[in-house]
Amino acid sequence: MTPPAVPSAADLRTALSRPLPGLAAQLVMAPSPRPGGSRTYQEAAGCSLKAGVLLLLYPKDGKVHLVFIRRPSSALHHKDQIAFPGGQFEPGEDAVRAALREAREEVGVPPGDVETAGTLTPLYVPASNFCIFPIVGRAGAAPAFVPFAPEVAEIIEVPLARILDPAAKRRETWTIERGPVLIPFYSYGGHRIWGATAMILAEFLAVLAGGVAFPADPY
Repeated sequence: MTPPAVPSAADLRTALSRPLPGLAAQLVMAPSPRPGGSRTYQEAAGCSLKAGVLLLLYPKDGKVHLVFIRRPSSALHHKDQIAFPGGQFEPGEDAVRAALREAREEVGVPPGDVETAGTLTPLYVPASNFCIFPIVGRAGAAPAFVPFAPEVAEIIEVPLARILDPAAKRRETWTIERGPVLIPFYSYGGHRIWGATAMILAEFLAVLAGGVAFPADPY
């Protein structure tokens, strides 16, 4: 599957308004064993930290892209990991406001340039006690990304077709603090997209597979 152009916001909204694949899709890319097992957001009564993240679709070089960031080694949570732009809710914010504000702060995307289309299933992350609320949006043109150095070590623009390629999905056993863990990840350009980001991405790809139109050229 090689989508030639960004789907319309209407098509994305329609897809995201259907029953979501949810935890079952997320767990396909979960480390094994996963701390907290299959505990869901609804079950995470102790989740005191909430974050909004943005899955931003945009056209570049004739292909649909998604933007990711690499967290710096100095980050408080998920250091050196690949993530979607996003961060913790500020007082009075909901997931959409938090995700758009963080996208502006971290990678320089003005909120007015993003057309939000809906939300994915919230994901509870036992390791950090965060609940992550993924927001899906689109931009009509490739943004001029500007990384905020204290929070972003690298901006990574990934063609969606590369993630949809079955060869991108891999598994390795890594030895981490709690011992050997089987880690599923998406591979792109030497980067490994794993953990919560891979779990969110897995549900998003399942939504796309459930039926989203990719028009030939809407621009």
